[in-house]
Amino acid sequence: MPKAPNVVFVITDDQGYGDIGCHGNPHLNTPHLDRLASQSAQLDDHHHDPLCSPSRAALLTGQYAARNGVWHVIQGRHLLHPDAVTAAECFANSGYRTGMFGKWHLGDNYPFAPHYRGFDETLCHRGGGVGELPDYWGNNYFDDVYFRDGSPMQCAGYCTDVFFAAAQDFISRHSHQPFFVYLSTNAMHSPFIAPQRYAAPYRELEMPEKRANFYGMIANFDENMGRLLEHLHALELDENTIVLFTSDHGTAAGWDAAANSGYNAGMRGIKGSVYEGGHRVNCFWRWQGTIPAGRKLPGPTAHIDVLPTLLDLCGLESDRPFDGISLKNLLLGADCNLPHRSLVLQLQPDTPQKWHHCVVLNERWRLINGSELTDIGSDPAQQRDVAAAHTQIVADLRSDYEAWWQSLQNVFASTIAVPVGTRHENPVLLSARDWHPTSGRVPWLQAALDDPAYDSNGWWLVDISRAGSYRIELRAHPREADRAMQASTARLQVGEKTIEKPVLVGDTAVAFRLDLPIGEVKLQTWLTDAAGGRERGTYYVYAEKLGK
Repeated sequence: MPKAPNVVFVITDDQGYGDIGCHGNPHLNTPHLDRLASQSAQLDDHHHDPLCSPSRAALLTGQYAARNGVWHVIQGRHLLHPDAVTAAECFANSGYRTGMFGKWHLGDNYPFAPHYRGFDETLCHRGGGVGELPDYWGNNYFDDVYFRDGSPMQCAGYCTDVFFAAAQDFISRHSHQPFFVYLSTNAMHSPFIAPQRYAAPYRELEMPEKRANFYGMIANFDENMGRLLEHLHALELDENTIVLFTSDHGTAAGWDAAANSGYNAGMRGIKGSVYEGGHRVNCFWRWQGTIPAGRKLPGPTAHIDVLPTLLDLCGLESDRPFDGISLKNLLLGADCNLPHRSLVLQLQPDTPQKWHHCVVLNERWRLINGSELTDIGSDPAQQRDVAAAHTQIVADLRSDYEAWWQSLQNVFASTIAVPVGTRHENPVLLSARDWHPTSGRVPWLQAALDDPAYDSNGWWLVDISRAGSYRIELRAHPREADRAMQASTARLQVGEKTIEKPVLVGDTAVAFRLDLPIGEVKLQTWLTDAAGGRERGTYYVYAEKLGK
């Protein structure tokens, strides 16, 4: 009996549809991605949400991200609901070995982190990018400390090289059994840092420094992709491995509309936008000998279709309902007729708002924020609002959105708590990146912590899993940084309990001990610097259950 096909799912960060040579970019050289495209079927009208976490949640569950509690990239709204079934769990339950390498961005604590979500092996940074608050202090893309199955591990080399090498090692060790690899690079996310030899050719073109580094990151990724494909070939896995390549959303630095600089394949909008350039992405499917290559396939298709399609191609089943559909027949060339449907893409704040930053799309129309209508067929640059001339189309798309919104009302009214005191993870690290904000701008980069512009605050919702004594340690920087707190008093509030302590000169932490009952409760902290007049929350909290 032939071995079930392997799956290598590669996703980049912040690389738009136009950030690849074969899509007409006149500046960018991507020979290995171009070759992969020629060997693949391309979903050429394929769409993801306009920012990271929602796209990833939908890709890995086959459901709209908001259905599983994910509608933002910070503020605790990126935590994938514990009941959501991931692609890794589907494959693991069918006898596959599963590995995840790179960026997760769906929660770093139990039960959200990838080593709790069906992956046998993981090597990843924390947060939404290298150098963000939850990540190991001081990571800067070179010789960083990443997390192997949840434990810190010193690595050597450039981030993208490290994650590709780990994935190839995993493939080598499991080449004789079915495997599922989720290789999710932090590149090309900011900060835009590339080894100099990759960025130098683009500097010579006198493009902006940011874009030269961005393209350098893509060039490095392209080289790694070539090595990965050669590795599969050397192991004679070409014809029994599905290689899926995509990105999470539109470009971050390949196009500057204000300066009319760069390349965006003629589309309007970039990362974060609900215009086409923010959500239309590359999506290549290669299965040599099975998926006919060299075709650009119609759409629209979306992130919610990816998992149903992978499972169908591999002959696997899931008892979970999907929002997406299987594209197996489309990819195999059996049927190019997709059902007529409307897709909803969006990005929400902490408290969702109807019609906020959304697009409802089908094969012809794009309804933006509930009111602006563009015809993508006749106006691919989305320069003309034709809503007044097509009122029935607007009404129909609004009705589709209303039905989608109504199906998510209960989820939008809820908040996912971070478990504290479990036997799976103790202590638990909470970072300000996950605050539900009460004031100011939520900090998400380590580099922002000394900037008074980020003197802000917010609360975490925690779920005390075991009643008893807890040690709550407040810090302005994580333990490995060991930096003194610039404050005179520290205050902790857990539910109705409030405790305050002085901060002495040179203190790196202030710890509180208190008894807590089982249940969900809000936790908030304050640091006050009487001399400097600053007040803010503590950016890091370590919560530990004491005793048995």
